[in-house]
Amino acid sequence: MRPRLLERYRTVIVPRLSTEFGYKNVHQVPRLEKIVVNIGLGEATQNPKLLEKATEELALITGQKPAIRKARKSIANFKLREGQAIGCTVTLRGDRMWEFFDRLVNISLPRVRDFKGVSPRAFDGRGNYSLGLREQIIFPEVDYDKVERVTGLNVTVVTTARNDAEAKALLSHLGVPFRS
Repeated sequence: MRPRLLERYRTVIVPRLSTEFGYKNVHQVPRLEKIVVNIGLGEATQNPKLLEKATEELALITGQKPAIRKARKSIANFKLREGQAIGCTVTLRGDRMWEFFDRLVNISLPRVRDFKGVSPRAFDGRGNYSLGLREQIIFPEVDYDKVERVTGLNVTVVTTARNDAEAKALLSHLGVPFRS
């Protein structure tokens, strides 16, 4: 069973982008390469239970076990030691990536309070898009009653686009609601 967004990409979006940008080969058309979902918890230095809970919630949201991220250097002002666990991350590829992206765009983003669209300026110049979410409770997989602390998360969409214009066209065809 193929993800529905992947089928739509192959049948509808690839021909549209080919005519829009004048690609001669199907392999020139930009596509999603991977999606990285990251939760950074600086407060985990004082309370390690926060990181365990965040890891469980990220596993629920993405359907994949997160990797624990550790501090690379010690910073005395933040009471941080090198090697201390301060976050967790997941890299999604293939069918899981397409399923997650579909749920993010069609279910979770519309659940954000006072949502007017995502910023069109969050591209990095190389065709990748980063999105910050303030609450993990916008995902239907997370049970609101079991959430101890509302944490934010970063979602980075890595594409094969060569520039921001191609990436923005790809993402808007995939259904990302950009602010006008």
